[in-house]
Amino acid sequence: MVSKKIVLHFPKRLVDRPIVYHLIKDHSLEFNILKASVTPEQEGLMVLELKGKQEDYDKGIHYLTGAGVIIESLSQNVLRNEERCTHCGACITVCPVGAFELDMASRKTKFYDKKCIACGLCIKACPPRAMELHF
Repeated sequence: MVSKKIVLHFPKRLVDRPIVYHLIKDHSLEFNILKASVTPEQEGLMVLELKGKQEDYDKGIHYLTGAGVIIESLSQNVLRNEERCTHCGACITVCPVGAFELDMASRKTKFYDKKCIACGLCIKACPPRAMELHF
């Protein structure tokens, strides 16, 4: 069983097609939408966690690329530069998935990269620019 987070970029010509429906129905994959911004007649973006057998996952990815969807892996794309981090906590208040937490004993901010969906809100909110996006 494989579980991966991916970013799907939909060109304008594909946003009104049932791409994810066919991905799930035809390739027996489970999905969790972590973030989506899809508007008719504009480009779309969707962050998904896909789960299933490796063979089904590979066929699903092949289907997406064949349909014209641009795919990026999302494995630990957001990293924290520990030297820059001042533990101000600005990231805690903006993170929609709770990837940051204040350690009450040390008064330091903990970052749980496995929870991160790479939405980028922490990058914008971080005063010392300690959060970085890596592709």
